[in-house]
Order: sequence, then C-alpha cells, then structure tokens
Amino acid sequence: QVQLVESGGGLVQAGGSLRLSCAASGRIIRVDTMAWYRQAPGKQRELVATIFRSGATTYAASLEGRFTISRDNAKNMVYLQMNTLKPEDTAIYYCNADVIMYLGGPVSSYWGQGTQVTVSS
Repeated sequence: QVQLVESGGGLVQAGGSLRLSCAASGRIIRVDTMAWYRQAPGKQRELVATIFRSGATTYAASLEGRFTISRDNAKNMVYLQMNTLKPEDTAIYYCNADVIMYLGGPVSSYWGQGTQVTVSS
C-alpha cells in the first residue's frame, strides 16, 4: 500500500559526489519523519541522517558534515546529497519513512529496497 523507491546510487571515485533520491507513493495522507540508513558488508545497518516534517535534521557524527539530507513534502520525497565520498561510505543505502495512511490512523514505518553506493579508492 506504501512503496518507497530509492535511486541515484552507483560507482564513484573517492572525493566524488552522489545524490540519492527516495519517493514515497501509495495510500498516503502524510509523511512524517524520513531518514537514510546504510549497511556495509558484514556490518549492522546504521542511521545516516534524519529529517523531520518541519525540516529539522540530524546526522551521524561520523559524517563530518559531508552529507546533506533534504525533503520535498509536496512530492513525498527525501534526498541525500553526499560529498567528498570515501571508500568507507560504500554500503547499501536505505530510505525509511513514517507514514500515516488515513485520517486518525497510526504512524507506520516503511523501508525502500536499497540502492548500492560504491566508492573506489
């Protein structure tokens, strides 16, 4: 009933940039908090960045200001601009969104299928 589709991943050299996009579609009244997570091979999934409906953001401290999360509430989309990429940023990046599907309904969390980001040294 709700789908999240990520795009924009790929192969980039160290120091390069990528912009990830995630579109939420389906039966949606409102999208609240949206976030990007990543999972590197052999590691647990970790939170990269969060953006609230108000536009307030939080980031993982390890990113050192290299990433920027943004959103378009009218389009139910979230973006992740990644600059000065490092080989350790290599991972599958997942979009997550808290969605309300009908008036008075609960908030439900949905995940995208992930997009691969590979940074070569």
